[in-house]
Amino acid sequence: MPTDVPKVTLNNGVQMPILGFGVYQIPAEETEKAVTEALAAGYRLLDTAAAYGNEAAVGRAISSSGIPREELFVTTKLWIQDTGEESTKRAFDASLQRLGLDYLDLYLIHQPIGDVYGSWRAMQRLNCDGCVRAIGVSNFYPDRLVDLIEHNEITPAVNQIETHPFFQRTADQELMRQHGVNLESWGPFAEGRNNLFTDPLLTEIGAAHGKSVAQVVLRWLIQRGVVVIPKSVGAERMAENIEVFDFELSGEEMARIATLDTGNSQFFDHRDPAMVSRLSKVRIHE
Repeated sequence: MPTDVPKVTLNNGVQMPILGFGVYQIPAEETEKAVTEALAAGYRLLDTAAAYGNEAAVGRAISSSGIPREELFVTTKLWIQDTGEESTKRAFDASLQRLGLDYLDLYLIHQPIGDVYGSWRAMQRLNCDGCVRAIGVSNFYPDRLVDLIEHNEITPAVNQIETHPFFQRTADQELMRQHGVNLESWGPFAEGRNNLFTDPLLTEIGAAHGKSVAQVVLRWLIQRGVVVIPKSVGAERMAENIEVFDFELSGEEMARIATLDTGNSQFFDHRDPAMVSRLSKVRIHE
């Protein structure tokens, strides 16, 4: 039987599974099969984005699954070129249409770039109108997050940011907790960078529990209260990633994993002017 995944309660009372399935970098032609297998394995939180180009495939998998809509938690994201008050509403409607849904569970501003304040005003209305159950952001550093919170009515329910053993974001998580924002991890395995899957410390801890390094990392995030959305295109790995609720890391093991933190991204810094310029030029549709 599929694992029953625990839920976290967001700042507006909406419940969100703490472990889900992400489809970043899964080609559109492979996405429907991957999501179908993930749903069969027990995942109920699905994370996509307009920029991933696979919303329609996610929607087809949902439609053919036979799973009641209310049992699913579907997230997608607004891309930079669609920021602004009016364009956000159009982009939201387009995502909803591609997904084949009549509401979303979570809608995120994908990057802290462009007219995010206009977008947030539109998203607040979508939330109040019942079109989306919760709204949030992605890749916001603490200064941008607090600025958004201080000047708007609705506080983001989620901030989805790079979080893994080499970039642990503990101070960021504490600040988010103070403001009622839940941390959601993208890139929990750092895409294998820094030899994560063969790391001696993580391997040793895994061996002590009869678990893989990937399972240790997911368990470590879950015990921190972090929502996590690992990606896989293999049914066996999907099943392995969801089997992380039958063991617990000790306080000592959690402390040892804390020593792996470098305090730096394994990818890029969203505050880098060159990266802001590069991301701003990315067009997902014309």
